[in-house]
Amino acid sequence: MPKKEKIKQMFDSIAPQYDTFNHLTSLGIDRAWRRRALRHIYGPQVLDVACGTGDFAIAIARKRCCSVTGVDISEGMLEVMRRKVADAGLEKNISAETGDCASLRFPGSWFDNVTVAFGVRNFEDREACLKEILRVLRPGGTFVMLELGVPGFKPFRKLYEWYFTKVMPRIGGKLSGNEDAYRYLPASVQNFPRPKEWKAFMRSCGFTDVRHHALSFGICRLYTGRR
Repeated sequence: MPKKEKIKQMFDSIAPQYDTFNHLTSLGIDRAWRRRALRHIYGPQVLDVACGTGDFAIAIARKRCCSVTGVDISEGMLEVMRRKVADAGLEKNISAETGDCASLRFPGSWFDNVTVAFGVRNFEDREACLKEILRVLRPGGTFVMLELGVPGFKPFRKLYEWYFTKVMPRIGGKLSGNEDAYRYLPASVQNFPRPKEWKAFMRSCGFTDVRHHALSFGICRLYTGRR
């Protein structure tokens, strides 16, 4: 089975408990990471790729009063997102649709910002996805990316890795009944390129003014790049 289909099935299966798991295991600090990323989002038209259950799209629409289009391969995650958008009264600001970042349906130079929160590590073809993001960005537009990372400070990193690989999968397994999914997630973070390598990759895909900020000692990484 292709990786893309496996990822889709995995997120479909954990969608109902996904928000509870995230906020519980991060102690709510994931909301602070999204608020930090909001500083780089300014345009009236925003595309949120791998939008999941819609936390970032909702935060963007509330803070910037803009139009946000959410795209994800998991219909299970999108079902949760649509309920949350309706509960927030933001149906006029936010739309959600099934889509693949490697082949976006939108014309070129369409969005002022493209965002991805904690989804890039799951992309099957990262080069194709980043080039598609670049294509749909307007000239001067900004790509804003949040991704989980590995702390640089060694003593803290050891504690974090123990919690991330031993404790979190058990919590996720009990909440969702799918412990394998929550073993995949830590592994995908540990295997993701380190900041220097990822910045070089973004530049090779065509982004300029590529920048990186470590948040919460590097547990989260904020990357930005311009078209």
